Amino acid sequence: MEQNFKMLAKTLYGFEPILAKELRNLGASNVREGVRNVTFEGDTGFMYKANLSLRTALKVLKPIENFKVFNEKQLYRELYNMDWPDFFDSSMSFAFDTTLNSKVFNNSLFVSQRAKDALVDKFRDIERQRPSVNTREPDVKINIHIYDNNCTVSLDSSGASLHQRGYRIATNIAPINEVLAAGLLLMSGWDGRTDFLDPMCGSGTFLIEAAMIACNVPANINRKSFSFQNWKSFDEDLFQKIMESRLNQTREFRHKIIGFDKAPSAVRKAQENIKNANLSEYISIERKDFFKTLKPIESKLHIVFNPPYGERLNINVDEFYSKIGDSLKRDYAGTNAWFITSNLEALKHVGLRPSRKIKVFNGKLESRLVMYELYEGSKKGKYMNKERS
Repeated sequence: MEQNFKMLAKTLYGFEPILAKELRNLGASNVREGVRNVTFEGDTGFMYKANLSLRTALKVLKPIENFKVFNEKQLYRELYNMDWPDFFDSSMSFAFDTTLNSKVFNNSLFVSQRAKDALVDKFRDIERQRPSVNTREPDVKINIHIYDNNCTVSLDSSGASLHQRGYRIATNIAPINEVLAAGLLLMSGWDGRTDFLDPMCGSGTFLIEAAMIACNVPANINRKSFSFQNWKSFDEDLFQKIMESRLNQTREFRHKIIGFDKAPSAVRKAQENIKNANLSEYISIERKDFFKTLKPIESKLHIVFNPPYGERLNINVDEFYSKIGDSLKRDYAGTNAWFITSNLEALKHVGLRPSRKIKVFNGKLESRLVMYELYEGSKKGKYMNKERS
């Protein structure tokens, strides 16, 4: 039986606890939260499963070498001494991705270049031919991380970032990252036990991620490939068994997932993406202006959306956020409404007191995920008071 090995999953700021929970639920051992990463242990089958299933991971790295490094010559020598032909063939393309936190090295491109030289020289000396460099779409991606004098070399088992799920073929202005969307949904407590609404759905990312969570569909089932499929050690039969096992664990969803958007182009793009994700039976899209809608169902409703921040779309932000608050308190009693924004001043114009505020980042924008509880009956008035500045 194959022994477990250490791996590292990269994630977004603040998502470490969610990713750690995902990993434990999948069966990982020795799960430890870091800064924008979680380390864990598992076997090869678990590495395949993690790439297929994790909703809040950006990458899954497999460390293959650790050493101390104090200068450029030593870096080259240590990298040259690695058994690169054990991992992939000279007919394949590769690329290095380097991150540094070191006084010895301060230029990641330089380190990547020296690593490339060492790898190519090793292949040429052993096999008389060398793999090619492809920084855009390499067959094999290799990660170098240097912290102080400690260098870790890892194979990137994912390849392209895991936010590239494979279902989104059409986007609008400022589409939300799929990993960010999934993490925000999990932060909001979405578990598929109620009806769901995204009232400003854009290209449908929240809707699709919500449906996949509700139906327990593996997050990356629609991806065309992972980098580990190009490794010499790749086990196609094991991968197929893992994929079939994950698909056998999907479940039915008895509630509704609804999206509104007032732009016809957004509605079309969302419908294309939903169809591409094979989730059309679970999600319905309507062309509607949220500010002119009523709550579409009588039962409890879970709302998550990504309103404009005023960064890329030209709107009167204060008025827009005031209308969000007015619409929620007037027409959406009996809901938990969550949304993300980087415009912290605009939140003051919502006119509702948030029950929760969670610091997150949308790209480089520091943002807040806020939640408003909108009660039916007598409790509702308690949360309709204007927020005091």
